[in-house]
Amino acid sequence: MKQFEKLIAPTKGSKINFFNGLPEVPNNPIIPFIRGDGTGIDIWPATQKVLDKAIEKSYGKDRQIEWFKIYAGDEACDLYGTYQYLPNDTIEAIREYGVAIKGPLTTPVGGGIRSLNVALRQLFDLYSCVRPCRYYKGTPSPHKRPEDLDVIVYRENTEDIYMGIEWEDKDPICKELIQHINNKVIPFSQGIKNRKIPECAGIGIKPVSKSGSQRHIRKAIQHALKLNEQKRHVTLVHKGNIMKFTEGSFRDWGYELATNEFRNVCVTERESWILDNLQKNPSLSILENAKMIDPGFESFTNEKKEIIYEEVKSVLSTIHETHGQGKWRKMVMVDDRIADSIFQQIQTRPEDYSILATLNLNGDYISDAAAAIVGGLGMAPGANIGDNAAIFEATHGTAPKHAGLDRINPGSVILSGVMMLEFLGWEEAANLISKGISKAIEDQKVTYDLARLIEPPVEPLSCSGFANAIIERF
Repeated sequence: MKQFEKLIAPTKGSKINFFNGLPEVPNNPIIPFIRGDGTGIDIWPATQKVLDKAIEKSYGKDRQIEWFKIYAGDEACDLYGTYQYLPNDTIEAIREYGVAIKGPLTTPVGGGIRSLNVALRQLFDLYSCVRPCRYYKGTPSPHKRPEDLDVIVYRENTEDIYMGIEWEDKDPICKELIQHINNKVIPFSQGIKNRKIPECAGIGIKPVSKSGSQRHIRKAIQHALKLNEQKRHVTLVHKGNIMKFTEGSFRDWGYELATNEFRNVCVTERESWILDNLQKNPSLSILENAKMIDPGFESFTNEKKEIIYEEVKSVLSTIHETHGQGKWRKMVMVDDRIADSIFQQIQTRPEDYSILATLNLNGDYISDAAAAIVGGLGMAPGANIGDNAAIFEATHGTAPKHAGLDRINPGSVILSGVMMLEFLGWEEAANLISKGISKAIEDQKVTYDLARLIEPPVEPLSCSGFANAIIERF
């Protein structure tokens, strides 16, 4: 048994092992949990009760989780000492058992780690942040039809500006770097040779790699394959019209992955147009098809016309037999959208989207915007998943002024628990909780944050009372 400095692991249960990025789950997995700071003291007991009752209701004594308490945040400092926000015991426990769940954590002040959440993602290479945003009937929302939005945001976790490679404007290294870029790099770079960085600027670097992008998009496509046919849709969200060699490359690498590694189960949006055009009119020529997929075809240069013509010809010669005649409709559709457009479209055309695969910063913005449509962060779960570990978490803050009052909404952590059960393959228990939450909200049995927004306002339940309302509706 793994030895820890100040922790005692459960004597019962077995650990989860990962093979080829997928978990092998025993019937009695040991799962570490971090209670969380602030309102974690209320949220975690409510969450654990709901999860345990759902597992018992679904599987009797055949399956159960052996919970293992570990520490991070303020609670860790109380046990391990000042600035010990993320003790080695906690890191080793997650590494040993593979899957963990946590409540909200304090952002350290005055010393130690900049962000506990980011630190955990980097330590375990949890490269995909997964944020489902779906509506539960009865949840107050500022939108007229929030039920139309049912998306999963796949946010890349390890690259982009969140790598934290930046220098303050006053830093001598920053000034030296600016001089080097202005005098040595820009003048010899054909596309940017007339530009100049102000000497008073701070500098940040935005790395986006092919390997990092493709392993993340791979997770998104694999997830889409598990959905029903109407939701097998991955949209590559990017700002490639401006950042051509970072965000634009993210898009290009995504298409490359889809049309090579997933060729037999994926179709791109443009390929679907070409195949659909021919299905509707079997006598359609390649040239006529090319004109249909690019309405401005006649105004293009001859060179561009030839490129589009060859594109149509290639699609029909390589995948018509396997993807044509409507076969592509059962496959994963891969398309792309500019990031600012997606902010509009998840509001105006939400039913058109399913999985949004994004880079780090775009995913941060979009997941919170989507959560607002369906009821806010109090009902927004999250997971950070890699090839050898997965951590499920609350997406909101610690709200310390509400701690210990048994009034906060535990929905975010409970729904993160639902994601964890789905990850384990325990779908029956996951579905039970989803239905229980949906019915509790529909019956207006909710905590104060939702109760005050319902018109007319209703009497709120406590945090523990909401958990009981969910269980009663199993």
